[in-house]
Parts: sequence; C-alpha cells; structure tokens
Amino acid sequence: MTPSPASPFLHARALTKRFSGVTALDSVSLSVEKGEVHAVIGENGAGKSTLMKILAGVQSQDEGEIFIDGKPITLGRVEKALSQGIALIHQELNLADNLDVGSNIFLGREPTRNGLIDSKKINTDASQFLKMVGLELNPRTLVETLPIGVQQMIEIAKALSVNARLLIMDEPTSSLSQLETEELFRVIAKLKSQGVTILYISHRLFEIETIADRVTILRDGKNAGHLEKANITHDAMVEAMVGRDISQFYAREICKPGDPLLEVKELRTQSWPQHAISLQVRAGEMVGIAGLVGAGRTELMRAIFGIDAAIGGEVVIAGKAFTHHDCRTAINAGMAMVPEDRKSEGLILETGTRNNIGLPGLDQHRLGGIFANSRQECVDAEKMSREMRIKSPNDLQPVQYLSGGNQQKVVIGKWLSMKPTVLLLDEPTRGVDIGAKQEIYRLMEELAANGVAILFVSSEMEEVISMSDRVLVMHEGKIGGELLRANASEESIMHLATGGQVEDSFSGEKNE
Repeated sequence: MTPSPASPFLHARALTKRFSGVTALDSVSLSVEKGEVHAVIGENGAGKSTLMKILAGVQSQDEGEIFIDGKPITLGRVEKALSQGIALIHQELNLADNLDVGSNIFLGREPTRNGLIDSKKINTDASQFLKMVGLELNPRTLVETLPIGVQQMIEIAKALSVNARLLIMDEPTSSLSQLETEELFRVIAKLKSQGVTILYISHRLFEIETIADRVTILRDGKNAGHLEKANITHDAMVEAMVGRDISQFYAREICKPGDPLLEVKELRTQSWPQHAISLQVRAGEMVGIAGLVGAGRTELMRAIFGIDAAIGGEVVIAGKAFTHHDCRTAINAGMAMVPEDRKSEGLILETGTRNNIGLPGLDQHRLGGIFANSRQECVDAEKMSREMRIKSPNDLQPVQYLSGGNQQKVVIGKWLSMKPTVLLLDEPTRGVDIGAKQEIYRLMEELAANGVAILFVSSEMEEVISMSDRVLVMHEGKIGGELLRANASEESIMHLATGGQVEDSFSGEKNE
C-alpha cells in the first residue's frame, strides 16, 4: 500500500537485512521530512550503518519498502540513489588526495567539450558549490594540502554537485576540531534553510542536542525509540540507546601512583623539531593529552612508540633509556600503543580476531623460531575476547564485519595480550558508542589499578577531564601547560590549547 500524499520526503518501512545468518536490521522503519536534520543514534552494532547504506543504494534490503515523495522505489545501486538526490558522506573521507578540489568534486562525472574534459567548466562550477559550504577556495588546490576540516566541507560540496536533496552524514565531526565542527553546523543550518534534508549519525550526543530536529534510536537492529525536538536530551538518548541507566558512566576510582614507568626527556619530533618535550607517567597513573587538531599530539605518541624516528631526546621505559628505538624495541621493553586509526593501522580487516590478537606475539611465541604457535593464538584470542567482551560469531570472523566498538576492543586486546607496563592510547574511543566507551573506561581503570602507566590522547573534553589524573595540553607542537585533575575544566583546557597561560594551575616545568 502506497503512503498518502501527506507522506514524508523519505519513508523506510520494515527494512530487514541479514548477513550470513546474522540479522543486522530487523523490521526497522524511518520517516524523514524535507528540510529537517534527523539524527539516527545507537550503540555500535545497532544497525545504523546498514540502514544508511541501504538508503544510499550501497546495499539492498532483504525485506521492506522505501518510499520517496510518497512513491515506492527500489534503490540497490548508488547511481539510483544519487538520481533520487540521496548522497552518503562516509566517516572515512572519500577524496583522491593527488587530485585538485575541482577534479574531486566532479570525479567520474567530468563535463566534456569536443570530447575532452572541460577543466574551465569544472573550476567554474566547483567554485559555486564550494561557496555553498562557505569555502572561498581555488578549485585547482591539491586536496592533500588541505586540513581535514576543509576536506570534510569539500565532501559536502561534492554531494551538492549531484543536486542532493538528502545528505547522509556518518560521524562527520570525528576528525574535526571544535572550531571546524562549529563551521560544519553553520553549513548544515544553511543547507536546512535551503530545503536540504540531513540524516546525521554521531556518537557525540551533545551534537545531536545542538542540531537535531528529531531523533530515531536503534538498538540491536531494531527501532528502540523516537524523540521530538523538545525531548532531545542526553539522558533520554542514553536511556533509549542502551536500555539502562548509566548515570555513573564517567565515575572512576583514583589510584595512588607509583614510580615513573615512562619518562620522555627533551624529545623532538620531525613535525615540530623546534620544541623539546618532556613528560613522565607513573605506575597506576592516567595522563591525558589534550589540544586542538594539528597540535602535535599524535606525532608525539608515534615518536614515543618509535613509529616515527625522533630527531632528539630520549625515552625511558621502566628505567631503561632509549635514544634511538623502533616499535619492536618499545614492545620488548613493555610498551604498547593503540593507534588513532584502527582500520588502517590497528587491524588486518580481512582476518579474524584470533590472528589479529596474535599478531604482536608472533615472534615471542614462535615454535622452533619458524612456525606460528596456533595453539597460543587460540588461547590468547579466547582470553582477550572474554575479558574485552568482544562480540563475534567466532574467532575466525573477519574483523571488518564487526562493529566499530568491537573492532576497537580487538585492537586494545591484542596489545593487552602482551601484558604491557606502559600503554599509549591515541583516541581510544573514537567512533565508539556510549556503551562500548563505558567498557573501555572500565578496562583503563583496571589496568591503572594493576600498575600500568597510561598515556592517552583524546579530542573529547569530557573524556580527558573525567579519566585523567593529570592533563597535558598541547599547542603548536609543545606542551603549553599541565593541569591537575582538580583544575581541569573545558575552559582551562581550551585556554591552554589556544596558546593561553594558566600559571596558577600549572604544575611541573613548561616545555619551550
């Protein structure tokens, strides 16, 4: 039966999708009005991504119907969705770094003249779409030279170039600074005023409170609730998502720190060679590193672990000094690092949890110095899957099919199987739902209680403030200040992150 003429712009009714016997969507329905910002939220594995891929034509539903402007339609192909004005902006940006901006916007749809690509028309038209998202940018600029926030806006301009009526944004702010996020919100408001509909997926609930007109909540592949504008609150969304009260979500026990397990002395990174950085983390201590995007946080972590060679200084692990070291040396000394990008740097997506968890210990457990110890891999995978509460059909299931939260647990679990004394975490909960965050925080607490020294980077203020014993704030490649737990607030962190000084709350020597 076709919906009535008063039907919404898009209506998905009773969509069901199964993968290898696992039901990812179970009779999910969604209605989206023209010109609204409609958020879809839920824990990792709730079915958000599957639903968005069906609406964008990336996948086909097994059951259910989709109506656009009140008329039934079969999507199933990206081209068909684009022809209906539906464009998906992925969490991982889908731009060709080696091409210029204009070429990216019209990639695969280049206008031609006399059988040749019409570069002049590309640049003229690209400029118009760039202005629509607030960018006064030369279309001939190479994408690889632009910051991530600008690239995000180019993705939106690219979507608008196909006359998109519905933009699906999947975690669009996961790599953006606060200022870049605010600019994105301004663009969303402008698009909304022009009648463009936004489907917005994010784990950052304060963003949903700020921009959403309505919210649809998914849980375990099913509809779990719906909120109108007046009822969109943090507590209401959390309760609907997880089905339980987690009012103690950010509470943590403070451990008495022991002796220093990690000391960084006058370390100079390749990105910021003019600044020498010193810090220390004691046993049982959690030290958070805050700062704006581009402040040098990830570069510092990579240099400490030995991924990137430092150009000066030394790293001391449990009393042993290293002036030149690589990852293998760091691992053998008892250090482990969970990287910022789990998909490209933390996992082999095509293999299962068993092989991924067994990777760091391949050399240590090798039989006869030649053969991989499959038995030990199975033992480690079973142990870490149980302790980390990894949800997977079996330990051979490729991790690419696991939810983001479970993928992150696999990355953390593979390093914990090595029993490190120093743990580096770069954005440990990026792209992870609120329930999985709670489990990762619980794990961090347990590790600290057992004497592990934890140094972590996070772009989420609440996370830094609630989980840190001390906060180191970076600004333009150096540590601009250190805040004790009692003095750490959003205001004090942002003040230091933007180059300010807080002498009365500063402890330790400043790095110049």
